[in-house]
Amino acid sequence: MKKLILIAAFYKFVPLPDYRDLRQPLLEVCRAAGVRGTILLADEGINATIAGERPAVEAVLSYLRADPRLADLLVKESFHDVIPFGRLKLRLKREIVALKVSGVDPRARVGAYVEPEDWNRLITQDDVLVLDARNDYEVQMGTFRGSLNPDTKSFHELPRYMAQNLDPAEHKRIAMFCTGGIRCEKATAFLLDRGFEAVYHLRGGILHYLEKVKPDESLWEGECFVFDERVSLDFSLHKGSITICDDCKAVVKVTDAKCPQCRSSNFL
Repeated sequence: MKKLILIAAFYKFVPLPDYRDLRQPLLEVCRAAGVRGTILLADEGINATIAGERPAVEAVLSYLRADPRLADLLVKESFHDVIPFGRLKLRLKREIVALKVSGVDPRARVGAYVEPEDWNRLITQDDVLVLDARNDYEVQMGTFRGSLNPDTKSFHELPRYMAQNLDPAEHKRIAMFCTGGIRCEKATAFLLDRGFEAVYHLRGGILHYLEKVKPDESLWEGECFVFDERVSLDFSLHKGSITICDDCKAVVKVTDAKCPQCRSSNFL
């Protein structure tokens, strides 16, 4: 059966000093279109995942792209048979992704973007340290072969890990990735501010990579965690076969009756 629901994930770091004024008109457009999901607006830009039938999602994207500051939004598409969000949330934030480090500004400078088609060649080079910028439970679901797990519980823990474990004198080339690109993009700005010179990040994140790279050429292993009711996606960007225990955050199969770690049956 053909998947009817389009899930569109996108973000952009761009100056939006009028972000508070943007909220209500955008909310009205989304409600009129009937889309659901989460949209975050801040002075530093926009971060969103919305879902609905394609004409509805395209109507919202067209509205956003009519603003010259958002005309070049990169959208990652995936599909499901139902909308994987219970409602629409449009929130005003201090940051569109919370690093919680003052002065880090991806609008000023970020690491070098690497297209999905070029990613394999970069991360298989011996002098490149590959860092997964996501949380530990996400890494447990799947990651790129040979990548480093910082073992963080939330994104704002990553700066401390990088400050304690990465040295610009030792780690000359660092490649970072995350689900959609936003976390590693901000993290590269953090590293550049601290003297690292050759810092790269996967454009569009894992979602864009899975969309562009054939499974038989892929260096991705496992499934990709997503922040909606699908929980994980497989190579085809459809709902995966694993989920998360809501009590202990262990990775479990959707067919498991109980979590093998804490014996809970409370799964996401």
